[in-house]
Amino acid sequence: MKITMNQDPAFPETEVIINCPHTDEDILRLVAMLRIHQRKLVGILNGEQHLLDVRDILYIDTADKRTFLYTGNAVYESALRLYELEDGLRELDFLRVGRSAIVNFRKIKSICPELGGRLLVTMDNGEQVYVSRQYAGEMKEKLRELERSFLK
Repeated sequence: MKITMNQDPAFPETEVIINCPHTDEDILRLVAMLRIHQRKLVGILNGEQHLLDVRDILYIDTADKRTFLYTGNAVYESALRLYELEDGLRELDFLRVGRSAIVNFRKIKSICPELGGRLLVTMDNGEQVYVSRQYAGEMKEKLRELERSFLK
């Protein structure tokens, strides 16, 4: 892969152009990572690519080596791996809650403690996601941060 960068103050905005002989999984992953910086993700539904606003995503999970983006009304597939999404979305209040799931903290409706140290998170649309013991501490810390910021 050849990478060229042209810097000129005369350019009105940053533009990324990808020239390729064909679109493959690597190209789709690259485009998806660039979209995260625009606060957009590419979701595939019925063979069509949709631009999703990151704020509309409730949670993300993986199954059978495939990654899925859940919104209030549809489930989209992503070309990105969970760890790639986690890195790109961390600053936007997305938290890892298990080996195969990430939730949008801003879309949580309620959190309920479960036996064994797990948490049960109910999202805005009523869907429920478990937070494993390993990640429950991070979720609780996020709640404490929220309370502290409210008290300031």
